[in-house]
Amino acid sequence: MLRRLSDGIWTASGPVVTAVAGFHYPTRMVVIRLRDDRLWVWSPVSLDEALKREIDALGLVAHIVAPNSLHDLSLSDWQSAFPAARLHVAPGLAARRPDLTLHAELDDEADVAWAEQIDQVVVRGNAITTEVVFFHRASGTAIFTDLIQHLPDNWYSGWRRWIARWDLMTGDEPAVPRKFRLAFRDRRAARHAIDRILAWPVQTVLFAHGEPVVDDARAFLARVFAWLR
Repeated sequence: MLRRLSDGIWTASGPVVTAVAGFHYPTRMVVIRLRDDRLWVWSPVSLDEALKREIDALGLVAHIVAPNSLHDLSLSDWQSAFPAARLHVAPGLAARRPDLTLHAELDDEADVAWAEQIDQVVVRGNAITTEVVFFHRASGTAIFTDLIQHLPDNWYSGWRRWIARWDLMTGDEPAVPRKFRLAFRDRRAARHAIDRILAWPVQTVLFAHGEPVVDDARAFLARVFAWLR
C-alpha cells in the first residue's frame, strides 16, 4: 500500500470517502521519516492491518498531523493504534472533535520535532476550512490537502459531474476549486501565505485528491494561484 516517493517520504492511497451531497473523493496520506527515525504521518487514511504492518516496518509513529478541519475521519483509529504518537491539528479542528486527545495546534512555526526538515504555512482567511501546507525540504515536496484538487472527468456522473466541472475539481490540470476561491474572506492573509509557499524550491506537489505534479512544479503553483493576485 505504501509507495515510496523519494528518500524518506512515502504515500498511501486509502478508500474512497463520501462527503456532503454524495460527492465522493479518493484519499491519500503521506509518511515522512524524520532524522530521529520516527515517523510523521499526514492526513492518515483508514487504517487496516496490512497498512499498519507496513507502517510498523518503517518505524515508530511519533506524530499524526491533521492538516485541516475536514480530514479527521481516521484520527481516532490512528490514536488507538499508536497511543504514544502526538496529534497535531489545524486551527478549527479542536472545536469539531472534542473526543480526540489533541497535543498541539499547528501554526506557522514548525514543531521542534521537525523544524528544519518540514516547513509549514497556515493559509488563513477561508470560510470553509483553515489549511496548513507543508514542505519537505529533503525531497522538495509541497503537501496540500484540499486547496488543490484534480479528479478524472468521469469520476462523477449526472448532476455531480456538472457541478464538479464548474467547481474546477475536474479539468485539464489541478486547480483550486471555485468553492474555496469564493470562501476566501481575507484575501490579503491568503496572498501572504501563498507568497511564502511560492518561495519554496518545490519539485513535487502532492495533494489529497488527485495525482502528484512533478513537472515544473514551481511554475504550476504560480499558475494555480494566479487568480489570487
